[in-house]
Amino acid sequence: MKKKQTKQQQPKREKDDSLKLGDLIGGDIMAQLKSKQKELTEAQAAEKAAEEAKKKEERRLREKNKSFEELLGESDLNWKNYK
Repeated sequence: MKKKQTKQQQPKREKDDSLKLGDLIGGDIMAQLKSKQKELTEAQAAEKAAEEAKKKEERRLREKNKSFEELLGESDLNWKNYK
Protein backbone atom coordinates (compact mmCIF):
# COMPACT_ATOMS: atom_id res chain seq x y z
CA MET A 1 0.00 0.00 0.00
CA LYS A 2 1.05 3.49 -0.70
CA LYS A 3 1.14 5.92 2.14
CA LYS A 4 -0.37 9.33 1.66
CA GLN A 5 2.21 12.00 1.29
CA THR A 6 1.77 14.86 3.66
CA LYS A 7 2.12 18.31 2.29
CA GLN A 8 5.05 20.11 3.70
CA GLN A 9 4.07 23.51 4.84
CA GLN A 10 6.22 26.26 3.48
CA PRO A 11 7.61 28.51 6.15
CA LYS A 12 5.87 31.85 6.24
CA ARG A 13 8.01 34.50 4.72
CA GLU A 14 8.60 37.54 6.77
CA LYS A 15 7.91 40.87 5.15
CA ASP A 16 10.81 41.79 2.93
CA ASP A 17 12.38 44.97 4.25
CA SER A 18 14.91 45.25 1.44
CA LEU A 19 15.14 48.33 -0.73
CA LYS A 20 13.07 48.52 -3.85
CA LEU A 21 13.96 50.09 -7.15
CA GLY A 22 11.79 53.12 -6.41
CA ASP A 23 13.71 53.70 -3.21
CA LEU A 24 17.07 53.46 -4.96
CA ILE A 25 16.26 55.94 -7.73
CA GLY A 26 15.84 59.59 -6.92
CA GLY A 27 12.49 61.33 -7.25
CA ASP A 28 13.62 63.40 -10.22
CA ILE A 29 14.68 60.31 -12.16
CA MET A 30 11.33 58.63 -11.37
CA ALA A 31 9.53 61.74 -12.67
CA GLN A 32 11.59 61.64 -15.86
CA LEU A 33 10.82 57.96 -16.37
CA LYS A 34 7.10 58.51 -15.84
CA SER A 35 7.04 61.44 -18.25
CA LYS A 36 8.93 59.37 -20.84
CA GLN A 37 6.43 56.54 -20.36
CA LYS A 38 3.55 58.98 -20.89
CA GLU A 39 5.19 60.37 -24.05
CA LEU A 40 5.71 56.88 -25.46
CA THR A 41 2.11 55.91 -24.70
CA GLU A 42 0.83 59.04 -26.44
CA ALA A 43 3.12 58.44 -29.43
CA GLN A 44 1.91 54.86 -29.70
CA ALA A 45 -1.74 55.99 -29.58
CA ALA A 46 -1.10 58.63 -32.25
CA GLU A 47 0.65 56.06 -34.46
CA LYS A 48 -2.26 53.66 -34.08
CA ALA A 49 -4.78 56.39 -34.95
CA ALA A 50 -2.76 57.37 -38.03
CA GLU A 51 -2.59 53.75 -39.16
CA GLU A 52 -6.35 53.33 -38.77
CA ALA A 53 -6.98 56.55 -40.72
CA LYS A 54 -4.68 55.31 -43.50
CA LYS A 55 -6.52 51.97 -43.70
CA LYS A 56 -9.87 53.76 -43.76
CA GLU A 57 -8.72 56.00 -46.60
CA GLU A 58 -7.41 53.00 -48.56
CA ARG A 59 -10.76 51.21 -48.16
CA ARG A 60 -12.61 54.34 -49.30
CA LEU A 61 -10.43 54.66 -52.40
CA ARG A 62 -10.79 50.96 -53.20
CA GLU A 63 -14.58 51.23 -52.87
CA LYS A 64 -14.59 54.36 -55.03
CA ASN A 65 -12.63 52.71 -57.84
CA LYS A 66 -14.67 49.51 -58.09
CA SER A 67 -16.10 48.65 -61.46
CA PHE A 68 -19.80 48.07 -62.05
CA GLU A 69 -19.16 44.34 -62.38
CA GLU A 70 -17.53 44.20 -58.93
CA LEU A 71 -20.34 46.21 -57.35
CA LEU A 72 -22.96 44.00 -59.02
CA GLY A 73 -21.18 40.84 -57.87
CA GLU A 74 -21.08 42.07 -54.26
CA SER A 75 -24.74 43.00 -54.27
CA ASP A 76 -26.97 40.54 -52.43
CA LEU A 77 -30.14 41.65 -54.15
CA ASN A 78 -32.04 39.10 -56.20
CA TRP A 79 -32.40 40.80 -59.56
CA LYS A 80 -34.92 38.22 -60.80
CA ASN A 81 -37.55 39.73 -58.47
CA TYR A 82 -37.41 43.01 -60.39
CA LYS A 83 -37.98 41.61 -63.86
